Parts: sequence; structure tokens; C-alpha cells
Amino acid sequence: MAEDSPCNRIFRVHLDPNSLAATTAEYEHERRVAIYDLLQENKFQPASDVQGPFKLRLSILDRRLVLDIARKDDVPVKRHLLSLSPFRRIIRDYFLICESYYDAIRNAPPERIEAIDMGRRSLHNEGSELLLARLEGKVEMDFNTARRLFTLLCSLHRGQSV
Repeated sequence: MAEDSPCNRIFRVHLDPNSLAATTAEYEHERRVAIYDLLQENKFQPASDVQGPFKLRLSILDRRLVLDIARKDDVPVKRHLLSLSPFRRIIRDYFLICESYYDAIRNAPPERIEAIDMGRRSLHNEGSELLLARLEGKVEMDFNTARRLFTLLCSLHRGQSV
């Protein structure tokens, strides 16, 4: 992937509203920040000769993450479906530690908040690495892009646990 190419990037992301989980203000804020950061800086290139920039639509269908990739002119490039099974434990644990983190922010001393946040970041990195591995050979992206997409993956489900 050409590292600095303005074509190898996502310029718009859409989350399927039917796949979005009920949320709290904290999770909604995380989702908005992830989208903003993703659109500001990302490296994303489907395994094809098609040049971007790309539109990315994320949804959940039959317990699979769906990545619909299209060109700027809405011509479809590729659709990838990833089983959510390998992500279940990480997402479940990530949500649990996020709840602890948000509670700690309100009540705990700084060293406790820091310790929980380190665990939260570690799980987030683990999920991002898994996403990179599951998309290997399908989509090339950098780690920061994978981290932001993992945050968005955590935002999606159909009201049932992943």
C-alpha cells in the first residue's frame, strides 16, 4: 500500500442504524470520536486494483460483521463478512472493563483509573490486532485504522451479545 496516497483511505463511514446497540453517553462519545479520528487519518486499501478514496458501511448480519466498501461514486468495490465468534470474548471483556472505567472516573482515585485504563487499552489493542489478522489479504490498513474500526465494531450489534 502506498503509505501517503490520498486514494488509500476511507473518506466516509456509515454505521447501519439497525445494527447499533442501545448506548450510553460515554459509548456514544467514543463512537463519535472514533469516526472523527478515522476520517481525519486512516490508511485503508482493499485487496484490488481499485483506487479510493472509499466509503465504508459497517453492519451486523447473521452474527457477522459486514464491511461494504464502495468508491466515491458509490460503485461497489467489495463486501467482506467476518464471523464475530473470534471477537466475542474480547468484546464482552472490553465492555466489562469499560463499565469499570466509567465507574472509576466518577469515584476512584487516579491510580485506580490508570490501572483500569491500561487494561482497557490492552483489550482494545487485542481486538484491533484480531481485526487486522481477520482482514489480512482482504484489506490492508494500519494499526490506528484498525483500532478505530474495532471501536466501531464494538458499537454494532442487534441487541444481543456478540
